[in-house]
Amino acid sequence: MTAGDIRHKYLEFFKSKGHTVIPSAPLVPQNDPTTLFTSSGMQPLVPYLLGQPHPAGKRLVDLQKSVRTGDIEEVGDNRHLTFFEMFGNWSLGDYFKQEQLPWVFELLTDVLGLDPQRVYVTVFAGDESLGIPKDDESVEIWKSLFAKKGIETKDVMLGSEEAGYEDGMQGGRIFYYDAKKNWWSRSGTPDKMPAGEPGGPDSEVFYEFPHIQHDPKFGKQCHPNCDCGRYIEIGNSVFMEYIKQEDGSFGKLKQRNVDFGGGFERLVAATMDSDDAYMADSLHDVIKKLERLSGKHYTDPQYQKAFRIVADHIRAAVFLIADGVRPGNVERGYVVRRLVRRAVRFCDQLRVPAGEIGNLVEPIVAQYKDAYPALEEMKGNIRLELVQEEERFRKTLERGMKELARFALAGQAGEGAITAQDAFQLFTTYGFPLELIIEEAGMRGIKQIDIEGFKELLKKHSELSRAGSEQKFKGGLADTSEQTTRLHTAHHLLLKALQLVLGPEVHQRGSNITQERLRIDFSYGQKMTDEQKKEVERIVNEKINEDIPVMRTEMALDEAEKLHAEHEFGAKYPERVSVYSVGPLDSAFSIEFCGGPHVQRTGELGQSGVFKIQKEEAVAQGVRRIKAVLTK
Repeated sequence: MTAGDIRHKYLEFFKSKGHTVIPSAPLVPQNDPTTLFTSSGMQPLVPYLLGQPHPAGKRLVDLQKSVRTGDIEEVGDNRHLTFFEMFGNWSLGDYFKQEQLPWVFELLTDVLGLDPQRVYVTVFAGDESLGIPKDDESVEIWKSLFAKKGIETKDVMLGSEEAGYEDGMQGGRIFYYDAKKNWWSRSGTPDKMPAGEPGGPDSEVFYEFPHIQHDPKFGKQCHPNCDCGRYIEIGNSVFMEYIKQEDGSFGKLKQRNVDFGGGFERLVAATMDSDDAYMADSLHDVIKKLERLSGKHYTDPQYQKAFRIVADHIRAAVFLIADGVRPGNVERGYVVRRLVRRAVRFCDQLRVPAGEIGNLVEPIVAQYKDAYPALEEMKGNIRLELVQEEERFRKTLERGMKELARFALAGQAGEGAITAQDAFQLFTTYGFPLELIIEEAGMRGIKQIDIEGFKELLKKHSELSRAGSEQKFKGGLADTSEQTTRLHTAHHLLLKALQLVLGPEVHQRGSNITQERLRIDFSYGQKMTDEQKKEVERIVNEKINEDIPVMRTEMALDEAEKLHAEHEFGAKYPERVSVYSVGPLDSAFSIEFCGGPHVQRTGELGQSGVFKIQKEEAVAQGVRRIKAVLTK
């Protein structure tokens, strides 16, 4: 089956179980300043997991675009990815374990054809200190499901992670793990969860690849969560029924939820009897293009890591650029820049000719254009961004090579040496990864490189960056504070005011809202004049002073479109949508597709002050950006 076949079978299966297909949320969270990117299917649905009604109902299914930047350095093996899609099916206070686990087993074995003899599952061992019991209910369900396939089962309580799960498989089929492995919340284990965050025990499904022999460097004994690669996780059912309390204890959510997540590429590869996620055609088509450009072969162990890094990083960059992120020096832009520049370096290892990186866009768009039509529309702009970033990087590399030559001349005993600080400067300022530093130093006869010192500096830098990011984006799972809610409503007023001043062709192309300010990217081809900015401010403040009611209405998608409600560029929407209007629908100042949250009346914005534009600038060809505040 192709990736498209599996996508279709998955969605149709859960539609047959009464689920409504919902579209993927953008990779840039619209109303969550606590994180750079959407990194899981759960993230956009948090308000509904906490009890807010979803316009599409209580049973949902989707494939969610996700980016996890913590795995960048891990990319190159057979399973780590920065961009991926997550299968998701959701019960919002409807069904629970008795329905979910049989459906997952049916999907994997009967619909997608995986061998049940190679399926192993894990469950939560419980935590007495938190008052959360072990998940015996899921164990009994799994035993019944395996029995129907004629498979005998044994449930095994594994030891601690600290002991390396030294008892291993023990002939088991169902395995109990502690919270480090079988508890799911966005922040991780229960002790790391902030107050107000939902979470719960999970049951994970692993698929065995018997041809892979256990490597003792990953532990004395193999087990489902072993990193040797013999067992690959292909799905995870989270039973989200708990919420962290202010005193650190756990209470029950007002509704029990199911949150299933499955890695798309891993599942596609498993149906091909492959443990390599890069064999999924959604990635392998890029690899085949690289083979043609480089003359190298993916199966050659010397080049396989480079093929994987380029394919992963370029695909991630394509999707991030499509969602409005341009290569830059800070935050999201820095991530895209890092992805593209690492891809360029590994293209060089493959001997792909310079300037070809833009040609990798086509096979990616061809794979995804049916699921994400905006990629086709933006293909030219995405290609241009990649080509320009490669050009910038190559100029930076030239300057870095000159600096490296200077280090060589300044070395001791005429042989040259690169100190830890020299290597760190090449890495941070010029984008040289360690392998490039070693390679270029060797070509110049430099024999001394303080590699360990460089790694220590890099570790400290990473820790500082992580701490700064956590501080910058702290504030909870999804920021629904009073001030952010006011700025979200001001964002709606601003977009309509821009259309009134600049013209109806203005549409939103990106958004980010924190407690301090709002930001909107919008389609417009020239710099705004001071008079235009003042007029926009006047309109927004006028609507604030008029104290207009802000109303939420659920309606059919076609009805909302007839009202010309503003919606996200290139996004797909379910058959029923949530619409917010400033004023009644028949005479509203603005109408937008939106999930909230909002104030009840525009006059509430005035409690934070007047609306003021801080900055207006270009961020891409035909796209401008405004940052604005509510200030006293």
